Amino acid sequence: MISPLAGKLFVVATPIGNMEDITLRALRVLRETEVIACEDTRRTRKLLSHHGIRGKTLVSYHEGNERDRARELLEILMSGKDVALVSDSGTPCISDPGYRITRAAAEKGIRVVPVPGPSAATAALSVSGLPTDRFAFEGFLPRKKGSLRKRLKELVSEERTLVIYESVHRIDATLAELAKEMGDREAALFREITKAHEETLRGRLSELAKMDFPRKGEFVLVIRGAE
Repeated sequence: MISPLAGKLFVVATPIGNMEDITLRALRVLRETEVIACEDTRRTRKLLSHHGIRGKTLVSYHEGNERDRARELLEILMSGKDVALVSDSGTPCISDPGYRITRAAAEKGIRVVPVPGPSAATAALSVSGLPTDRFAFEGFLPRKKGSLRKRLKELVSEERTLVIYESVHRIDATLAELAKEMGDREAALFREITKAHEETLRGRLSELAKMDFPRKGEFVLVIRGAE
């Protein structure tokens, strides 16, 4: 049951690189909402300033303080104020903090409103040239080598297109393990998607693992599913 006196929690997607990739609705919500929960207040303030939005209360909400801040944000919402939830880039809750507050708000009868927009996963998938009718989003794979190999063995038989995020520090090791476990499947690797130095590499996994490209920025990997 929706609480009639509580504020609304807006889950707002923000640019993944290019500052222009934000919807008119997202800008309106950010202008009209007094409290904005964000991963890094400095990055969010930069985005707001770019679009001429000032005078907002920014509340730091990240993986390290998510549990405690969720309680604080619930109190603000229950007092009748609206809250906008944003991440550093893209859509909150998609490999980013947000799950705890959205779940807690829903359980309290607070209306949770999606304000859709950019996502690195769907952006990469849309231009990958690989099947998009069915896909599985894996986010970041396990860090430990044993856990990574176990997860990849589970994914070998996955028939849907796979979408994976990876950091600059682990991209080489992950590509090597993927090539070892999945062989010569088609794949597309996106670096710094929508940013000034955006780069797309296409080929077989074994080829991508040997390619020379700048080890900088953030990566999205799209892999053809098992046949």
